Amino acid sequence: MASLRLFARSLAIAFVLGLVPFRYLGWLLTRDVPPTAHEREVEQGALLASALERLGATYVKLGQILGSRPDLLPPGWVEGLARLQDRVKPISIDAIQGVLDRAWTPEQRALVASVDPVPLAAASVAQVHLAHLTSGREIVLKVQRPDAREQIERDLVLMRLFARIADRIPTVDLLSLPGAIERFGDALAQQLDFEHERENNERFTHNFRRVKNVRFPVVLRELSGGTVLAMERAPGVKATELHRVGGDRHELAERGGRAILKMVFEDGFVHADLHPGNIFLAEDGTMTMLDLGLATEIPEDMRRPWLDTFSALAARDGKRCAELFYEYAPTVGTTDYASYERDVAGYLTQLYGARLADVEISAVVSGMMNVLRQHRVQIDPVYTVVNVALLVAEGLGKQLDPSVDLVLLAVPFLLAAQLSAPPGRPPRRPIPQPVPDRA
Repeated sequence: MASLRLFARSLAIAFVLGLVPFRYLGWLLTRDVPPTAHEREVEQGALLASALERLGATYVKLGQILGSRPDLLPPGWVEGLARLQDRVKPISIDAIQGVLDRAWTPEQRALVASVDPVPLAAASVAQVHLAHLTSGREIVLKVQRPDAREQIERDLVLMRLFARIADRIPTVDLLSLPGAIERFGDALAQQLDFEHERENNERFTHNFRRVKNVRFPVVLRELSGGTVLAMERAPGVKATELHRVGGDRHELAERGGRAILKMVFEDGFVHADLHPGNIFLAEDGTMTMLDLGLATEIPEDMRRPWLDTFSALAARDGKRCAELFYEYAPTVGTTDYASYERDVAGYLTQLYGARLADVEISAVVSGMMNVLRQHRVQIDPVYTVVNVALLVAEGLGKQLDPSVDLVLLAVPFLLAAQLSAPPGRPPRRPIPQPVPDRA
């Protein structure tokens, strides 16, 4: 029976994904004018996002992760996949009540007076509802979708099988698909265990205990477990609704930048599912970060290589950047190191002469990811999480106040981290030496 379900699921996946090229062709044929290359990329990403949404929780989460990997996908695809971050079709309140009934004892159930049937947010793994305790206190409940675990485990079986088959294809093996699927499965396992999210929450709260106006939700342990997380409601509005944000926007922008820089350079413990939908901003200047199921710890022996890479990018040292990305890449496919180094240096040369305040991290990282992708030089997943966090910080800061400069904010964090970081791990591979000219 299990084999039959897997076969049926594989047919459904093949059918939904197989429709994407035909839907794209239909879009091209209905255009009055030929689309630009960027428009084509965005539409391709959006059609893929729509297909992944139809396939359920596992594939929505896969799309969310792919949408945060500018080193793997073109910019337009990343933009098209962005719709998956905060817009997933909700499930019924009856299904949510069923999860609560299974998770809570009668004594716990008696503490809750009501649960709002309309969700505050719906994501791939869970749904968030407003609730009121019998004491009158207002809280929010993050409730796991009832079929999420079973569907994810079934889909991972198929993904592992596909990865093993695809890994036998030359050039595709450079992507290390089996390892990538295992990391993806580990990430989903973390998000399916709300006890793990509670522990992350407590660690972030401890790290920021001396930082004013940066908060993480207070968890109500008496109503929380593996499939339900009860929390105080975050004040303010989502960072996706910046037109509703009041207070000192300049101070709020700098506060958000410093918070993420602290995670990256000081704590080495980074929110790994960071996007504007997971950040709440209040008029009193309070910033609350939500959805902490995924967090990445930068290994002690990777902090030095990461800091050296960031410093080389900031200094626009193309030769050193090329060396560091190459030395620590999980896989490399380039056979012409000289050409690769020349393209990295050439890209950074474009930035020479620009004032530091005019250099945007997002533009630098996006352009560099394009160069690395063209030469099939993969970057370490830890770098990706850190880069995405910095991109979110810069993007949010620029929207709140365009005068905020994340690069300048980063300088004291970077200098302090350079002084305290332990020695780095040895490179994965040496830099190829030029072949002597025998002529």
